[in-house]
This record gives sequence, structure tokens and C-alpha cells, in this order.
Amino acid sequence: MTPPNALAAFQQRDWSSIPVEHVAEGIDRQMIWGDRLMVCRLTFAPHTVTPVHSHLHEQITLVERGRVDFFVEGQKRTVAAGDVLLFPANIQHGATMLDEEVVLIDIFSPLREDFLPKSGDR
Repeated sequence: MTPPNALAAFQQRDWSSIPVEHVAEGIDRQMIWGDRLMVCRLTFAPHTVTPVHSHLHEQITLVERGRVDFFVEGQKRTVAAGDVLLFPANIQHGATMLDEEVVLIDIFSPLREDFLPKSGDR
């Protein structure tokens, strides 16, 4: 049975309608989220580096455009457009963009509350 507020919570968006947030040098992010799931579209300038880190969130990354060297638990993995990665919670990972602009789609569960706007606005 459909929950009573399901239709009210439904969203249909085009990436061009979602605000772009400049989060760091060479990194822009767009986000859409629900109660338990978050999708981020990240655009990286060539040669941008994201430091090795971990988080309690499960993460799936879809490589939409470009090539990236990912470092996962100390092992290098080169990925390209069309590749899909699954990062279990708490795994160490970071990335270095190669010679072209990179677009990644990151899906997180639970929500990355540290990414949410302070005001709660979408």
C-alpha cells in the first residue's frame, strides 16, 4: 500500500534545474535527496584530487564522463565512463581525476547529513 504522503514527496527534476554548489577548488556538486537516499552529481576539473577518507555511508559511484584513478584501501583502480563502483561503509577511498573533466554520480545511504544545507532548503 502506498503511504499517504508518497505523492507529495515525489520529485521529478532535470539536472539543469538543480543548483550547482562550488564545494572546493575544481569541484562542483548538485544534490537531490529523500528521507533515506541521496544522489550527488559532481563535476571535477582535470587533475583534481579528493583526499583518502571514509564514512559510515554506503556509496555507489557511476562514472558518467572522464577517467579517474581511485585509491581504495591503498589499491589503485583506474575507472572510466560507464563504470560503476560500490563502496561499503567505512572503506578508505580517494580519487585523482586524469586529463579531462570528470562527472560522477554518487549515491549515498543513509543521507550524507554533512552535505545538507544548514537551512534544510532543497
